[in-house]
Amino acid sequence: MHVAKISRRHGDREYNSYLVRRSIREGRRVRHETIANVSGLPPEAIEALTLALKGVALVPAGEAFEIVRSRKHGHVEAVLTAARRLGLARLIDREPSRERDLCLAMIAGRVLEGGSKLACTRQLEACTLGEELGVRGAVHDDLYAAMDWLLKRQSAIEQRLARRHLRERELVLYDMSCSYFEGRSCPLARFGYDHGSGKRGRMHVDCGCCVTATGSRSVSRRSKVH
Repeated sequence: MHVAKISRRHGDREYNSYLVRRSIREGRRVRHETIANVSGLPPEAIEALTLALKGVALVPAGEAFEIVRSRKHGHVEAVLTAARRLGLARLIDREPSRERDLCLAMIAGRVLEGGSKLACTRQLEACTLGEELGVRGAVHDDLYAAMDWLLKRQSAIEQRLARRHLRERELVLYDMSCSYFEGRSCPLARFGYDHGSGKRGRMHVDCGCCVTATGSRSVSRRSKVH
């Protein structure tokens, strides 16, 4: 037996019927006998019946596989997509390398959830960031070595940024500072250590300011917890 789909057109509309049929051989001829009309069943039930009549073993969806591990991915894909659109990898270094991938992982990790290098290694395993960049299993020594590698390329990176964003001989001034809060209502603030004032046990925010000939742009970000 099998499920046959019968399609008929009437004007601009198409009508489908689903019939359970049995094939009967009579000499050299094969005729089909209709057993039941199952057109009124839901589409998923018709699909299941079709597979069952073909001899496919069906199991409940919950028993078809076992969830071994689940990791977050959506926020990783959003950050890495933005990095690709900005050409961040080629900005760091034009040749692919593990060091470049580690630097990308640290930058993405900062955007996702700021923390120490040790926290970054844990983050590589907790979500799909390490897998997407091919740096799963990296330890904090690998990250520090990648930062040494990055430092040697600072001048080249600055030149690429200048060619991309600045006019000839244009000057850029940039500075970072930190401020502490007495209250607890600032959504950007986090508990940390203010290197400027030395205040402990208070919430802080890191602030950056970039000034060019055309104006300034300030950036505020959550303080890193020490």
